[in-house]
Amino acid sequence: MVSAARSDQPPKRQTHEERNPALAEFVIVCLCAEWCGVCREYRDGFTDVARQLPAAGFHWLDIEEHADDLGDLDVENFPTLLIKRRDLVLFYGSMLPTPSHLKRMIEAFLEQSRDESQEYAFSNDERHGWQEDADLRRLDAVSLGELCPQL
Repeated sequence: MVSAARSDQPPKRQTHEERNPALAEFVIVCLCAEWCGVCREYRDGFTDVARQLPAAGFHWLDIEEHADDLGDLDVENFPTLLIKRRDLVLFYGSMLPTPSHLKRMIEAFLEQSRDESQEYAFSNDERHGWQEDADLRRLDAVSLGELCPQL
């Protein structure tokens, strides 16, 4: 009888990046205002999600502090979130200030292949419009890094 080799070390737990290297393709931006109480309350939860998914670029962007840099972006409610995969805008709009909702949405997008994200990004008129919005397209990892530090 042949016995299997045993290891005294527990199996290595994979990080999100190891399980899904596509995470590094994502930029998540919370567009808020310092005067907004809901935003201030949401910030810690947003930061917690950023810590759980460190390969993605998470940014907190104060729309009043950076109003001149945002062009004609229309922020109607807080918090407003922008989720991009490379150059594709997958989500732009307000979301309930519940960090678990954001994390579930990101995880759902991570299940998509690049081609599926492309198809999703152009799947209806609203999403198609996001792809053509120069102000949304301009908010990428490089420009955001200049405006606000990554969390």
